[in-house]
Amino acid sequence: MSVILNTLIEVVLIALNLYWYVILASVIVSWLVAFGVINTYNSAVRTILDVIYRLTEPALRPLRRVLPDFGNVDLSPIALWLILYFIIRVLEQVRFSL
Repeated sequence: MSVILNTLIEVVLIALNLYWYVILASVIVSWLVAFGVINTYNSAVRTILDVIYRLTEPALRPLRRVLPDFGNVDLSPIALWLILYFIIRVLEQVRFSL
């Protein structure tokens, strides 16, 4: 039973680590769009932006409602990274205790 649980925790950890990079990509892309580096009229770029938005927005939206408004600065990705970091560390401790 511990082998199955250990493998399941490992898969969840991999997924959370990948999601961390998706959030990082979202932050970088939002900066590039804001500074006009990326042409959003290109259909391939628009598709990539839409995929990143659909992956990150469900997790970032509730955090944006809770966090105070700092104008143009969005702190919700940092808060989500901290939450993910906490979850990853807890899962790693559970995995090593099995």
